[in-house]
Amino acid sequence: MKKLLIAAASASVLFASAAQAEKWDMPMAYSATNFHSEHGVIFADKVREYTGGKIDITIHPGGSLFGGGDIKRAVQTGQAPIGERIMSAHANEDPIYNWDNLPFLATTYEAGAKLWEAAKGPVNKHLNDSNLVALYTCPWPGQGFYFKKEVNSAADVAGTKLRSYNAATAQVIESLGGTPVQIEAAELTQALATGVADGFISSGSTGYDRKVWEHLSHYYKVSAWQPRNYVMVNKGVWDALDADTQAGLQKAADETSASCAAKSEELSAWYYDQLEENGMSVVDASPEFMAELQAIGATMQAEWLESTGEDGKAIMDAYKGM
Repeated sequence: MKKLLIAAASASVLFASAAQAEKWDMPMAYSATNFHSEHGVIFADKVREYTGGKIDITIHPGGSLFGGGDIKRAVQTGQAPIGERIMSAHANEDPIYNWDNLPFLATTYEAGAKLWEAAKGPVNKHLNDSNLVALYTCPWPGQGFYFKKEVNSAADVAGTKLRSYNAATAQVIESLGGTPVQIEAAELTQALATGVADGFISSGSTGYDRKVWEHLSHYYKVSAWQPRNYVMVNKGVWDALDADTQAGLQKAADETSASCAAKSEELSAWYYDQLEENGMSVVDASPEFMAELQAIGATMQAEWLESTGEDGKAIMDAYKGM
């Protein structure tokens, strides 16, 4: 009888804990094997530990729950309590979100971390106005160009259809004389195979994940910027959490952010090696092409400052003062 009573009591405790746990679905846009998605799993494990099981997050990578373009809206409206998206994808809604896609402003991991530190306050203010709270960010490796031919200048890009993933990449492509085509990462392989796109701007990570050597031949290392993904939570959901649970989530977020950034930097050169091992030419962009890109970058920085007003100026001043 004593053993039965102990077992019943233990079962009651377990049932109460399960009943108290909040089940969160977390949509992510990139493949399960991408380091961003892998860190989503790490984050979820940490959240379970640091909240004492109060929050139980299930990761849905590869756009399997919501497509990349729908994740922010899903979290804003409460269809999902939490999700991850590349922040600059929202720049068409608010130019402040393009802070990390200004060509040649921050081209190293150290510089990118400083830029986020400068941008964090103004960006979070805008996110809060959109019913969102940013828990953590993680950078991609530097952005370069994928082509199916040798490219030495803008003249070689003219007329080429290139995949864009945000307003900044579309502007760069148009400035080079190319035609931007909006394509989510999950749809990239098919777009290349069917001729919808002839190349794209991204890091070595995307090329490796999508095995683009099956369709493309050249990668040009430019490291024009290091865009960041961010994990966002619905503000109403966040505000409803008690202080201890919020602290546990934020601790998990801070640790995951540091780990994810370190992994991104570790993988940066490795991705280049993998592209080369699979037959692609991986080289630095020509001096002429770089000069053209840097001129485009200067124009984009000036336009961004004009479009973002005081918030943009505050970010730029803080960054340059570091």
